Amino acid sequence: MTLTDVPTEVTPERLAEARKAVLSSSIGAALEWFDIIVYASFAIVIAENFFPEGNGSMGLILTFATFAISYLVRPLGGMLIGGYGDRHGRKKALTLTLLLMMVGTVLMAAAPTHAMIGAWAGAIIVVSRLVQGFSAGGEFGSATTFLVETAPHRKAYYASWQVASQGISMLLASAFGYVLFTQLSRADLYSWGWRIPFAIGCLIGPVGLYIRARLSETKEFTESTPHEAPVRATFTTHLGRVLTGAACVGVATISVYLILFMPTYAVKNLGVPASAAYLGGIVAGVVTLVGVPLVGRLADRVGPATVMLWAAVGAFVLAWPLFAVVIASPTVPVLVLSIGVLGLIMAFYFGPLPALLTTLFPSDVRATGVSAAYNIGVTVMGGIAPLVLTWLIDLTGSLNAPSVYYMAVAVVSLAGLTLARRRYAAR
Repeated sequence: MTLTDVPTEVTPERLAEARKAVLSSSIGAALEWFDIIVYASFAIVIAENFFPEGNGSMGLILTFATFAISYLVRPLGGMLIGGYGDRHGRKKALTLTLLLMMVGTVLMAAAPTHAMIGAWAGAIIVVSRLVQGFSAGGEFGSATTFLVETAPHRKAYYASWQVASQGISMLLASAFGYVLFTQLSRADLYSWGWRIPFAIGCLIGPVGLYIRARLSETKEFTESTPHEAPVRATFTTHLGRVLTGAACVGVATISVYLILFMPTYAVKNLGVPASAAYLGGIVAGVVTLVGVPLVGRLADRVGPATVMLWAAVGAFVLAWPLFAVVIASPTVPVLVLSIGVLGLIMAFYFGPLPALLTTLFPSDVRATGVSAAYNIGVTVMGGIAPLVLTWLIDLTGSLNAPSVYYMAVAVVSLAGLTLARRRYAAR
């Protein structure tokens, strides 16, 4: 029996609490991903404002290196905040992550540029990314655990809203990119326009904090005995589960970051206006927001691993032709369609992932285990992707390098899913 099979009494009170949990978790995830997506989407602008040294490629590499640095602390944030949630409660962990997210977003919105304070500007960006990365490391595992333990039934469906909210972020961030790049002059965009989405992100946090303060702790946590050393147990007794879960994260995270990489890829390598890639991001955001909850319902019927397995196969098969078509015909409709396809793969794979990860870990280490597995997978295969892809294209001169990376990650995920099904009875 998996976690999604566990029968629970469905009462109006539990349904109301589950809906409140969805809203709270969605706002936290939306803030986390909005900040991440805006940073990646405005990479060209950030590179010129904060890392102007050297040629254009080096500035982008430094920008994406700063982006990748934030992912190096995500596993640490996941372990510490996840362990805190397993010892002291899911609600307290969620409040902590949101407070830290707000700090990182404010730092980014107010950061002085290189022209103002020199190299210290880049240092402030690094600090902002580290705080945000540490916070984001604890958000997914804590929020997913909270959602699954609060949901009275259809646990994969409720957990999928953790991903669907990322569609909102993608939609909003891409919409900001499209409007700002098309409506502002280059001078205005580079001087103050790029700060607008980060400033909007600062307004999301207080709303989420208010809602999270009104949540009740999950019954499963209050009725259990907290583990005295959840981090140690996760990386000793349950290490195999952590590594399996990390492998399963692959296609989910690389799909997201390929979508985020597209504006930079389109402008620097294909000569396509950035606005086209942002239109594609809007399409991918809509697909994620609408499609992921539907995929969650499907996963409740046939099992998360089954849905993800077919999505991973689709990612492997479609990767090469998808980029080949974009390279052969670098037009606005083709680019938008390709990003939409990436969004569809992401919806079918990422939607069931939270439910799958929760089935791998017992409740006393669930927040720590899910956090560790998710963040290790995201860091190794997703967070460094924009940096690796920029470097690969610069090194090889091949515009199809992203597809090869995508296929390699799909193979890792297929191996992880196979192990999860056969060794840990995930379905």
